[in-house]
Amino acid sequence: MDTMLDQPTTTSAPVSITEGAVDQLNQIREQENIPEDHFLRIGVKGGGCSGFTYVLGFDLAGEGDEHFTVNGIKVIMNKAHAIYLLGMQIDFVQGLDNRGFTFDNPNASSTCGCGTSFSA
Repeated sequence: MDTMLDQPTTTSAPVSITEGAVDQLNQIREQENIPEDHFLRIGVKGGGCSGFTYVLGFDLAGEGDEHFTVNGIKVIMNKAHAIYLLGMQIDFVQGLDNRGFTFDNPNASSTCGCGTSFSA
């Protein structure tokens, strides 16, 4: 029995993922042949012009990770990151001037021009 996959998921995830972002994540998983045992890791790390940058990528679960299912995507997040990400929405935009994942974070007191770093 694989204990990583058998861990319970919570009833409410701290973040939301739009349908557009889900579609793009599923395309990336398929194109990059990401194994099924990998989760989508959402988190933060120090750096960037505003203090923190977002982490978004496929990864194996580790110690200290919480497990969620968000809009059909298996998500992991380090417990300590939830305070910075609670209520955040991840979207994917495809515009003339901008293409990529966007992060709408109500906890950010300021963000940089590129939208990938913030301060809390």
